[in-house]
Amino acid sequence: MVAADKLKKISEDVWEIPTDYKPGMNVPGHIFLSDRLIEGLESGAIDQTANVATLPGIQRYSMAMPDVHIGYGFPIGGVAAFDTETGVISPGGVGFDINCGVRLLRSELMADDVKPHKVDLINALYEAVPSGLGSESKFRVNDAQLAEVFRTGARWAVENGYGVKADLEHCEENGEMKGADPAKVSKKARDRGRPQLGTLGSGNHFLEIQKVEKIYDEAVAKAFGLKEGQVTVMIHCGSRGAGHQICTDYVKTMEQASRKYGIKLYDRQLACAPLSSPEAKDYFAAMAAGANYAWANRQIISHWVREAFSKYYKRDVRMDLVYDVAHNVAKFEEHEVDGVKKALCVHRKGATRAFAPGRSEVPVAYRDVGQPVIIPGSMGSASYVLAGTQRGMELTFGSTCHGAGRVMSRSAALKDIRGNEVKRQLLERGIVVKAPKDAAIAEEAPEVYKEIDEVIAVVDGLGISKKVARLVPIAVAKG
Repeated sequence: MVAADKLKKISEDVWEIPTDYKPGMNVPGHIFLSDRLIEGLESGAIDQTANVATLPGIQRYSMAMPDVHIGYGFPIGGVAAFDTETGVISPGGVGFDINCGVRLLRSELMADDVKPHKVDLINALYEAVPSGLGSESKFRVNDAQLAEVFRTGARWAVENGYGVKADLEHCEENGEMKGADPAKVSKKARDRGRPQLGTLGSGNHFLEIQKVEKIYDEAVAKAFGLKEGQVTVMIHCGSRGAGHQICTDYVKTMEQASRKYGIKLYDRQLACAPLSSPEAKDYFAAMAAGANYAWANRQIISHWVREAFSKYYKRDVRMDLVYDVAHNVAKFEEHEVDGVKKALCVHRKGATRAFAPGRSEVPVAYRDVGQPVIIPGSMGSASYVLAGTQRGMELTFGSTCHGAGRVMSRSAALKDIRGNEVKRQLLERGIVVKAPKDAAIAEEAPEVYKEIDEVIAVVDGLGISKKVARLVPIAVAKG
């Protein structure tokens, strides 16, 4: 077992990387994995979790969620919180697809209303929402409009006719992260973002028509507006080329800043700057702009999804937003550390915020039950809706996993898997898949991911988020 000699099991599904694992660690590392999942843990992911623990001002421990695998700097599934006075901010702790995230629409339709029409519906969604590598939108924004997108996010989309005000109430940060400054976004990032607003992109991004297969918590599901047999639509995408370029630009800035401020890096990909520095403030302002772009992007796509359903059924099909969560972002939040409330900068890289009941950041409609948490599967596998818990606030700074986690690289998948065969197998199971090319299906085949049921069992068992509903795919449009 790869982790046997490197990790110490301190409780059920919690493994510790001790501070003597490598020089410079300020805190231990904690990895949340079952005995079964730890069999596939990469040594590189352990090293990355330990490297994060060397960063200045880190609180408690460096963490990796059960979907952990190797990333850039931080592992995917990595979480770390930094003291605002002594800590740092690192683009490697956010990622290149800033605010890659997931939103879930609940519909008034039931599965029996949709299944006979699933081919037509997924074709309609595929036609309505541009997808694929380098895909460009059906409309263009000018420089002034793009600046407003960067500044106000989903609110810009709603104010311009893409959605309703209630959508904003059910987005993390209300779809508008404060502190964004378009002036801190480079011309190259703006040029990449301008033609891509309102596009799905490629990779693991998707639109999925689903059925609520099982409810685990009736009271919370009722608060979320979910019931068995109901049709939902899940949207997974991010900030496209704009976010990628923002990260690329600021990785270079942070490499210089690390040297300037005398920060010893155990991995160049963890380049960072003190939170009080001009470089950190500039990056946060640009990152927030990228996050807002992503929220506007998902808001526009939601509008086109609603239009496609209403056009197909020749009536207004109600599709309310359950919630929209971010995966790749750094945020200033208040948390309790050693019995004292502290302002922290929490990095979630391929991890999801999962706040408990009572937190002011949770929408009023959900404040008594906790923040909705949306964990997507991959075409043939289930997705889950969970809720944030107080245990999660105590154990993970209100964080949980963001998906199942890859076990095979895209290049390996393309070598070993045939997309047309995956498509055929899924069709035999009643799941229709639409993609720009078969390679896009091969790269994201269910078998390249961990078993999501096992991943969810870990977060639910630990109590860092609790199961509410299980969703299964009916039809999928891949990026």
